[in-house]
Amino acid sequence: MAQKTRFVGLDVAKSKVDACIRSEGLRLSAPSTPEGRAGLVAWVRANRVGRAVMEASGGYERGWAEALRAAGVEVRIVDPKRVRHFAKAAGRLAKNDPIDADTIAWFAEAFPDREAQPHDPARDEIDRLVAARTALKDAEDRIKQQGEHRPPAVVAKALAAIAKTIRAELRKVEGAIAAKIKANPGFARRAEIIASVPGLAAQTAAGVIAWLPELGHVTNEAAAALIGAAPYDDDSGGRKGQRHIKGGRRKLRNLLYMPVMGAATRHNPMLKAHYQRLRARGKEAKVALIACMRKLIVILNTMLARDQTWNPPVRAAR
Repeated sequence: MAQKTRFVGLDVAKSKVDACIRSEGLRLSAPSTPEGRAGLVAWVRANRVGRAVMEASGGYERGWAEALRAAGVEVRIVDPKRVRHFAKAAGRLAKNDPIDADTIAWFAEAFPDREAQPHDPARDEIDRLVAARTALKDAEDRIKQQGEHRPPAVVAKALAAIAKTIRAELRKVEGAIAAKIKANPGFARRAEIIASVPGLAAQTAAGVIAWLPELGHVTNEAAAALIGAAPYDDDSGGRKGQRHIKGGRRKLRNLLYMPVMGAATRHNPMLKAHYQRLRARGKEAKVALIACMRKLIVILNTMLARDQTWNPPVRAAR
């Protein structure tokens, strides 16, 4: 009989981590220091833990995850919203660090097979670079918006200087992203395939590589659900509710929104035709754009699965 995997739930904060091996009733609190990480690793090893589960915590989880992976412990990072919904469904309304660690361990035991992609350090680097680029781009947009409101001259000058610096740093980060992708043959091929789609460019390809590694390895339905572009039923008895998209990876959906808009309204004949058909049927613009995003993800999923660049069928001459 196979030995059952032992889980540890980790509630990560800026200054410490709380750990709980729920099946054994064991707990530990360790500071966010090299000594604290070493102590956690030793404790996990001594208690024969096979998998550590923690929530995404704005980057504070990375150091703990790296230390545990280096020690040969499998690490799973989960969406905090899923854990919180799980706790509420279980009637666990109180919330503090030890309780959260116990809840995360309980969640891991309840859903042991919900595995993410295997950890890939190379993809993790691109993930962090793309996240940094997105943050810089957001800052640039905010500065631009402030400048549109006719600020005093001294403020306008300051905003212009900040915007210039941000643009320079953006170019550096984009160069680093391009270099990382080029240095990895697998990533370079994925980028080539994605960027071959009219309307998509290098930064969109980088976002897909960083934030949707499953693409090309899952069903079309799963791909649409992962990005949050799949509509879900809202029916009960005789009532037929309106379908809405739910969940998914919002940061990638946000990254894709403008490229999809450009592709669906100008650059991509296939998506443009799909968009126009939906609008002609009375669909709202945003609904039609999300439908185009879903169609694009399905197309990319197929292209990556087949290792093929963009090659739509040519319409027969009339």
